[in-house]
Amino acid sequence: MADIKQTQNVDTVQNQQVAVSQVLASVCASMQAKGYNPNSQLVGYIMSGDPTYITSFNGARSLIVRVERDEILDELIQFYIEQKGLNR
Repeated sequence: MADIKQTQNVDTVQNQQVAVSQVLASVCASMQAKGYNPNSQLVGYIMSGDPTYITSFNGARSLIVRVERDEILDELIQFYIEQKGLNR
């Protein structure tokens, strides 16, 4: 039996960092599967912070709230700049 006067060490599971690009790909696929327009739904979510813009289908809503909205915006802008060749 453990001594209750001693500090106990409790192991916790660390939240795994989820790549924003993977989250977006999964969320977009779920929205498309349900017939939603991912562009307008993501804009609504990013602007308002309201996760109900994102479908709960396939866990998309719980997945997107794992990343901060500013991280999503950063990923989207970075991708846009790279695709347009503006990062010279």
